[in-house]
Amino acid sequence: MRLNKIPNPSAKMLAASVISLCVISLMGITSAHAAQPEPWQLGFQPAATDMMARITSFNDFLLILMTAITVFVLGLMVYVMVRFNAKANPVPSKTSHNTLIEVVWTVIPILILLVIAVPSFRLLYDQATPEADMTIKATGYQWYWGYEYPDHGDIAFDALMLEEDELQPGQPRLLSTDNAVVVPVDTTVRVLVTAADVIHNWAMPSFGVKMDAYPGRLNETWFKANKTGIYYGQCSELCGIRHSFMPIMVKVVEKEEFAAWVEQAKVEFASYDGANTNLAEVSATQLSK
Repeated sequence: MRLNKIPNPSAKMLAASVISLCVISLMGITSAHAAQPEPWQLGFQPAATDMMARITSFNDFLLILMTAITVFVLGLMVYVMVRFNAKANPVPSKTSHNTLIEVVWTVIPILILLVIAVPSFRLLYDQATPEADMTIKATGYQWYWGYEYPDHGDIAFDALMLEEDELQPGQPRLLSTDNAVVVPVDTTVRVLVTAADVIHNWAMPSFGVKMDAYPGRLNETWFKANKTGIYYGQCSELCGIRHSFMPIMVKVVEKEEFAAWVEQAKVEFASYDGANTNLAEVSATQLSK
């Protein structure tokens, strides 16, 4: 129903309707997230996995702890400079040892390190790959990423950065690719990372994932995205002249939408496999002649 058909709306009712529409719109926007670097950004990107949320929380805890230690030490230095300077103490103390102080400045740092070590080791232990629901293989090339879905009919495709004249409205520059890595929400995804030429790095800040890709070696990482949306990352290893032009784009969708995408991808990317197979057959025939 259009607003001008509401009989004699009062100002309060009109304001309430506008506010309600804004809230509903914002709820709709936040239901589909998109994480990418923002101008003048100071913190991490919004977490899309429980692991990244824990990493962010641990980082915030360390920041508070370091700030408290810095302020405490600064306060001690100011106190000592004011209380024990030559003007205030013309006759200096000859005390050389204080057992209590020496015990305190030994025990307190140990306790601080224990407070840091326990959650740090727990977080590191939990980053080990659990039993996965699906597997994706990411291969770094100079300078783009290739992906394979071995659990879904051997789907394979390359993801190249879109040039500025290829960008659609809303697609970020230097981060968008022609093909996105599509995964279902609330699914444990194991990512096998390798490289075909030099060392690359598959990094997705919102997932808390950063894994080196070495030629001839297969590394392993994982994530479980709990929010649908499009998330962006980049190669985080200096891999050559176009290092900054091999982005990563992951699209997290509902499981039903992912199942439909798999069926579509089997047809869409099969043409590339067929073309490559035919080309190989033609080359083999020519060589045999």
